[in-house]
Amino acid sequence: MKKLASVGLVALLFFAVVMAGCISGGGGGTSTSSTSSQVESYSLTIYTGGTSGVYYPLGSAYANILNQYSEKEAGIKINAKAVTSGASVSNAQAIGNGNAQAAIMQNDVAYYAYNGVVLDAFKGNPIKKLRGVAALYPETIQFVVLANSNIKSLQDLKGKKVAVGAAGSGTAVAAQQILQAAGVWDSVEKVYVKFSEAAQQLKLGQIDAAVIVSGAPTPAIEQIAVQTPVRVLPIGSDIYQKLKDKGYIFYVTQKLPKSTYKGMTVDTPTLAVKAVLVVNADVPDNVVYAMTMLLFKHVETLRQVHAKAKYISFDTALDGMSIPLHPGAIKYYEENGKSIPDNLKP
Repeated sequence: MKKLASVGLVALLFFAVVMAGCISGGGGGTSTSSTSSQVESYSLTIYTGGTSGVYYPLGSAYANILNQYSEKEAGIKINAKAVTSGASVSNAQAIGNGNAQAAIMQNDVAYYAYNGVVLDAFKGNPIKKLRGVAALYPETIQFVVLANSNIKSLQDLKGKKVAVGAAGSGTAVAAQQILQAAGVWDSVEKVYVKFSEAAQQLKLGQIDAAVIVSGAPTPAIEQIAVQTPVRVLPIGSDIYQKLKDKGYIFYVTQKLPKSTYKGMTVDTPTLAVKAVLVVNADVPDNVVYAMTMLLFKHVETLRQVHAKAKYISFDTALDGMSIPLHPGAIKYYEENGKSIPDNLKP
C-alpha cells in the first residue's frame, strides 16, 4: 500500500509540474494568467515598416499605449512590441505564417492578400487569417507632372512616358487600375522605378509623369518641387465610380490642398488607399476589443508622434476597410453605435 501511495504522489507531482509549465508559456501570441492577480496577459508582435516611414513610429507609439494602459483600462495585460519590416506585403505574409499577431499595411494589399489575387506574393496563396481592426489614414495616389507641363488630365497621358512604380508593387497595380479606368493604360509608355528615381527622372524631364502612392506631401516630390514646381493631376468621381464598379472597394476619395507642393494653384481631387491596422484571426476577441478601444481612446498620443495620425478617427474607421473585421473590433464598434456592413463581417 505504501508503494502504491508513493507512486500516486509522484504522478500527482508530475501532473502539477506539467500544468504549471502550460500556464507559464511565453512568446508571441501567447495568453497567460497569473494566479495571484488573476490578470490575463497576451504577447503581441506588431509588424510596421522601415524606420524612415510612417508605419514604424506610429506602430511603436501604439505598442507603448497598449503596454501602458491595457491592464488598467481594459483588464488584460497586453505585452506589445513593434518591429521594423518590409511593410505591406511582408506584413501580410507575417500574419499568415504567425510571426506577427498585428500589422499596419495598405488596404489594397490587404485585399489582395486575403483574396489571393493580383500580386505574385499572394496569387493562389490567400492569407485568410487576416482580419481588420481600423482604417487609419490615407495614402494618396498622386499622378505628378511638372507645373509647366501641358498635361492637364489623365487622358492627356496618352502616348506619354509615365513612371508607374516599381515592378510588382502596389503602386504599379494602382496605376494600372486607374489608367485602365481612364482608357489610356495601353497607350502609356510605362517606366517601372521606385519613388525616388521617378522624382529625379521627372525633374530631369526624362519622364512626363510619376505615379506616387504615399502620404502627402511625399518627401521625394516635395524636395524636387522646391526648384522644379509640380502639379498633381485630378482624378474625378467618374474614375472613382468605375473602380468601385469593378469591385475595387479599397479606394477612397481625397482632396489634396493646393499648399501640398510648390507649383499647385488649386485644391485637387484625387484618390487614396488607406493604411489599416490588421490582426491575425486567432488573436482572442478580448485582446482585439482592448486594442480597438485603446487606439481611439489614446489617439491624441499618436497625433503627437506623427502628423498622419490626425486622420485616425472613429468616424472614418471603416472607410476603405477591405477585409472582414475581427469580432473583437466589431464588438467595440457596435457598442459605440457604429453599424457594420455585411461585407465586413467574418
